[in-house]
Amino acid sequence: MDEIAQHVWQTKYRFKDDGHLGDQTIDETWRRVARAIAAAEPRDREWWQDKFFEILKGYKFLPGGRILAGAGTGRRVTLFNCFVMGPIEDSLSGILGALSEGTLTLQQGGGVGYDFSSLRP
Repeated sequence: MDEIAQHVWQTKYRFKDDGHLGDQTIDETWRRVARAIAAAEPRDREWWQDKFFEILKGYKFLPGGRILAGAGTGRRVTLFNCFVMGPIEDSLSGILGALSEGTLTLQQGGGVGYDFSSLRP
């Protein structure tokens, strides 16, 4: 990995468990993610894990950042990168409710997108 790729992996996607390093190498990150993805398969999980690992390792497919950061870690985080939030009611309680919902989404690692067109100027 070149220097910038190493930095991005270290700061964004490398699994660290309470200060202890979970993923020692990028291959360990690929294995963690491949194992988590293969867990959804009804059978032949080890075969699928190997297949997923090969396409990740070869950079033929890269899942979203939240998947790279969270899959297989056992943490309660979202694996979706971004959520389009629902309409915002044009009232103080509607605005605060939308902010509260967005805060919970951000807390779990997701991003939020709002459509403010329902609010008066």
